[in-house]
Amino acid sequence: MSRPDTHPVEGIDYYVENGRWVFTAAYHRKRGRCCENVCRHCPFGNSPADREQAANGSVTRTTRESK
Repeated sequence: MSRPDTHPVEGIDYYVENGRWVFTAAYHRKRGRCCENVCRHCPFGNSPADREQAANGSVTRTTRESK
């Protein structure tokens, strides 16, 4: 798995919600590719909202590494 060279910074790369880390789009862009785990802030078109839109036929889902 590819990872950013630096440790994640709270408030920039992630925030804590109900005791869990939620990674931001900035962190995912640093990571450089989609992990296809349907992350909330996925900038690669694989977030839950993107998947819902794709299921409704309004957009095409992509898992390409760059957009």
